[in-house]
Amino acid sequence: MDSKIIERTTGLLEALGLEEEPLGIFYTESEPREGLSPKVGKLPTREREERDEIDWQAIYDGFSCIMCNVWKARKRKIVVWASAEHYGCPGAAFWLGYNKPQAERVICYLSTGLSGQCEGELLYNSPDVVRQIFEHIDPKEAHGRYCVVKPLTLFEKHEQPELVAFFARPEALCGLNLLAAFVTDDPEVVVSPWGAACGSLVTWPLHYLAKGRNKAVLGGWDPWPRRYFQTDELSFTIPYAMFKEMVNRFEDSFLSTKAWLTVRKKIEISNRVWAGHNRAKPEMD
Repeated sequence: MDSKIIERTTGLLEALGLEEEPLGIFYTESEPREGLSPKVGKLPTREREERDEIDWQAIYDGFSCIMCNVWKARKRKIVVWASAEHYGCPGAAFWLGYNKPQAERVICYLSTGLSGQCEGELLYNSPDVVRQIFEHIDPKEAHGRYCVVKPLTLFEKHEQPELVAFFARPEALCGLNLLAAFVTDDPEVVVSPWGAACGSLVTWPLHYLAKGRNKAVLGGWDPWPRRYFQTDELSFTIPYAMFKEMVNRFEDSFLSTKAWLTVRKKIEISNRVWAGHNRAKPEMD
């Protein structure tokens, strides 16, 4: 990764009042030499489900939310990764492009549940609706064996992220939102579609890129993975090309105006208020 981009990122973070560096996300065929990953597990494919070959209790016992490891990447400044063999969560296996179509049991779980087997999350009114939405989302097939997430400062010279993800509260998100519009001239550049937290982090940004749409995705709304976010915090994921525009042009934007100084004061207050709280660890798996 270009060292100049890393250097200028520091200036962007300072202007936005962000105290945490963003994460880079990419797919690769090379197994990471270090880092955390979910335990090995066999994918719960639709074919195996139809043959009644899936031990769902074993799936639950080995469950590991990808966002838990993303939290660790943020706070410990380490590499985390997933693959078809190290997926952790049936949902993540789908969202990250390792397992399509999604198992019917998971589809039912997200809506009304399965009588006598599992309660539903009631995120939608019926399995049919969830099924249609998943067909629309149609996550891009994983274009590398490993999906790697790590802080930008851990990227080596030959590596480049496909996506860059920030974690921030509303005042700083104000700056990210407006800066995305500034560098793209698109008043609808920021979108916030429904999805799992890992879906907003990875799947939706890649979904839009595959369609030739340069979009920033605001996410973190899924109730269950909220335990791996700080209070009032959301994710903001952008394509790497947009990120480069941001770090190269932020000094020419509203971030240098008196109006932004008012917001910066609120950001400083927010940082102070949450300083003690943010030292607490979210609930782990």
